[in-house]
Order: sequence, then C-alpha cells, then structure tokens
Amino acid sequence: MPFGLCNAPATFQRCMLSIFSDMVERIMEVFMDDITIYGGTFEECLVNLEAVLNRCIEKDLVLNWDKCHFMVHQGIVLGHIISEKGIKVDKAKVELIVKLPSPTIVKRVRQFLGHAGFYRRFIKDFSKLSKPLCELLAKDAKFIWDQNVKRVLIN
Repeated sequence: MPFGLCNAPATFQRCMLSIFSDMVERIMEVFMDDITIYGGTFEECLVNLEAVLNRCIEKDLVLNWDKCHFMVHQGIVLGHIISEKGIKVDKAKVELIVKLPSPTIVKRVRQFLGHAGFYRRFIKDFSKLSKPLCELLAKDAKFIWDQNVKRVLIN
C-alpha cells in the first residue's frame, strides 16, 4: 500500500487491528507495521508468538526477518526504550535533537518544539521551559533571540 496517499496509514492501521482484533491488548500491541508480543512468562511469550505467527501465515502477511527481534528484555518501540523496568528515552534520538542547529526562523522553532515535545513526558516542567520558544510562534510576535530563548536551548 503506498503510504503517500493521505488515508493509507489509517487504512493500514485499521487493517492490522482487524486482522489481530482478538489478540490486541491481550497478547500484543500493533502500531502500523510494529508488532509487540508479550506475556507474563517465557512459555507464555512462546505461545503468544506462535499464535501471532500463525495468524500472519493464515492472512498471508510477510514479515521482514531482518527487522524481527524475538524474546528480548528491552526494545525500541516508537522512539522509546521499553523494558520490564518501564519506558525510557532513546538516547540516540535525544542526541539528534541536541545536535539540531539553533532555530532562527519560526518554522525551525516549530520543528524544534515538535522534536523536543515528543519527549515532554520525560522533561520536568516542559511547558514552562518551552514558553519562550512558544512565544516566538505567536501570530504578530517579533522574532527576538534573547537570553530567555538561549537559556531554553542550553538546558
């Protein structure tokens, strides 16, 4: 399915949820083409994995084996590191954000806030910290690069 079409991602997600409707939120999670299978014990994980793989065979779904990871204790899912200890930030993604050049136009400020906002749940007082940048996005605001804005990027 070509994802350039405006409704293709939503249609694909609905298709995946339809195929695995009896398994989603019970033994697995699906987001687009990312499938996470889980269980309380190793044996339970094996049983659940077998059920999902059998469904893939039944529905002629093809998996890219190079992208499959089985029986891992942690993995990267949607830009987050998921493990039995909880959810953590993917340090590689944070390094990319840190290396972004300082935004000098409104469009770049918006992009930066989008990247940083993805991890807002891990950033204490994100809305307070990002306020000077958000103020640059106001309709008639002058783009003034002052100490408040610089401080946001340094922190």
